[in-house]
Amino acid sequence: MATAPDATRELTHDSAFLRAVRGEPVDHTPVWYMRQAGRSLPEYLRVREGVGMLESCMTPDLATEITLQPVRRYAVDAAIFFSDIVLPLKAVGVDLDIVPGVGPVVASPVRTLADVAAIADLTPGHVPFTTEAITMLVAELGPTPLIGFAGAPFTVASYLVEGGPSKDHALTKAMMYGAPEVWDALLRKIAGISAAYLRVQVEAGASAIQLFDSWAGALTPGDYERSVMPHSAAVLAAVGDLGVPRIHFGVGTASLLGLLAEAGADVVGVDWRTPLSTAIAQVGDRAVQGNLDPTLVFAPPEVMTARAAEIIDAGRAAKGHVFNLGHGVLPATDPARLERLTDFVHTY
Repeated sequence: MATAPDATRELTHDSAFLRAVRGEPVDHTPVWYMRQAGRSLPEYLRVREGVGMLESCMTPDLATEITLQPVRRYAVDAAIFFSDIVLPLKAVGVDLDIVPGVGPVVASPVRTLADVAAIADLTPGHVPFTTEAITMLVAELGPTPLIGFAGAPFTVASYLVEGGPSKDHALTKAMMYGAPEVWDALLRKIAGISAAYLRVQVEAGASAIQLFDSWAGALTPGDYERSVMPHSAAVLAAVGDLGVPRIHFGVGTASLLGLLAEAGADVVGVDWRTPLSTAIAQVGDRAVQGNLDPTLVFAPPEVMTARAAEIIDAGRAAKGHVFNLGHGVLPATDPARLERLTDFVHTY
C-alpha cells in the first residue's frame, strides 16, 4: 500500500517540472521563482501583517496559505515551501530572530567547539509544524510539485559566526582559515541539521529539494572545494536515498558551478551573472535552473520577454531546463509582470 508521500509523488511524477529535471521531453519549459512565496504579493503582505517571519513559518495554516498564493496567481509549475534557512536553528534552540530590514540576527555567535557542541541535532520532533504544513500543502497542490529547501552549511555558518548578515564574511573566513577544527565541527553540525530538515520535508510529501548557498560566491574555488564542498555534498548525499531531485543553487558562483554539480546535484541553479550557455558547459550531464536577472521584470515588457526567450533557447542545450530568476523575486516587483513572464515562458 502506497504511503501518502508515495501517492503524492505518483501524482506529480509527470509534471513538467519533474520531467524537465529528469531530462525528459516537456510540452513547455517549466517555471517557478525563488522567493515567489511572499515578498511582492499584496495578499502575502495582508496575511503577514503584524506577524513575525519565524512565527509565520511555524504556523502551519499561514505557511500553507503563503506557499499556495503564487501558485494560484501565476500558475507556476512548482511551489516552494514557505520557510527560512535559519528556521531549523531556531527549532533546535538557537537564540536568533529575523529582524525586519536586517535579516537573521544571532544573540550569541559561535566561536568555539563548546559553542558548536551546544547546538542540538534536529529531529522531526523539533519541526512538527513543518510536517503539518507540508501534509496540508500536498493535499491542496495535487499534481503541482512542492519543493522543500534548506540552507547550505557555508551560508548558515556565516550567520552563526558573524551574528547576522555580512558583506565580507570576515569572521567566517577567519574561522575557516584560523580555527579549522571549529570550522569543520560547525559545518558538520549544520550539514546534519540541514539534511534532517530536508528529510522531514520529503517524508511529508515534498517532490524535490533545493540547497541554498547564498554566500558561497564569497569563496575561491580552492577554499570551497577544501573547506565547504564536502559538507554540502554530505547534505545532498544524506537525502539521496529518498529518490527526489536535488537542486543546488548559489549566488555569485560562476567559478564554482562545476563543483556545485560535483557535490551531488541533479540540477544546478545558475544566478543571473553567468550566461546559461556557459553554465551548461560546466555542469556536465545535469539539468539547469535559471536565470533571468530579477531586475529585468522592471524593464519594458518586450525587453523582459526577449531576454527570457534567449534563456529558454540556451536552455535547450542542457539535459533539462527549469526557467527561474537568477535569484529571488525583489520586494518591489509588480506581480502583473511575473504573471506576464510566466505566461510567456509557458507559451514560447
